[in-house]
Amino acid sequence: MSSLRARCPDCRTLTAVALGPGYQCHACGREFLAGLVRVPAAWGAGGEAMAAAASLELPYPETGVVRSDSLDAQTDVLARMLPERPLVLGGCCCAHVGAVTGLAARGALAVVWLDAHGDLNTPETSPSGNDWGMPLRMLLDRELVRPEDTALVGARSLDPPEAEYLSVSGIDDSLDRALSEVEDVYVALDMDVLEPGEAACFMPEPGGPSVPAIEALLQEVAERRRVVGMGVTGLVPDAGNAAVVSRLLTAAGL
Repeated sequence: MSSLRARCPDCRTLTAVALGPGYQCHACGREFLAGLVRVPAAWGAGGEAMAAAASLELPYPETGVVRSDSLDAQTDVLARMLPERPLVLGGCCCAHVGAVTGLAARGALAVVWLDAHGDLNTPETSPSGNDWGMPLRMLLDRELVRPEDTALVGARSLDPPEAEYLSVSGIDDSLDRALSEVEDVYVALDMDVLEPGEAACFMPEPGGPSVPAIEALLQEVAERRRVVGMGVTGLVPDAGNAAVVSRLLTAAGL
């Protein structure tokens, strides 16, 4: 499907048409601030629930679904088919790699990564070997985003090599630092950043922030910089997630 048209979530027709960064449905007249791309994949063992969660119903026009046989292929296809202002729904956090690859090709980009985990392992340091523990490191090692333009917020379950990398790279949770030099920002939201029970997620970790706290942070990001895209990952199938995710997307200005 062309990223210039999409399926309207209201009337279900392929009549939502791109108008700049947003969409307008020519059938029912509703307007939307982003185009939705679904990425039903999880690159690791036992992640079927995450993959299935990419079918969550959200009130955004669907521009396409990315199904690929490898993470490299997924990244390439997703980067090429991104709408001007994408909302990427995974799957696992590897969906953010394709999103940032495509957006970074358009210009310098800051990344605010909201996650209970660091996602900073490499194949050499990963205890599990799951690719979903590596996507932020992939982006940094490929120089798609600079450490100084990256904030990792909410991380509280780090492997020792990840903690060491943070110390060396200077990455922390400071929005002031990460947003100081770049106008455009991508937000990677793994829902396990939240306190368990706030949303149904794949890898809950105790000690996280509440929905209102993340909502306030996203509002701050949107007030300070232009949110050119956002990805939501790490969910499991649960109809109750739709209201929480929609609330947080609205906070980010989508």
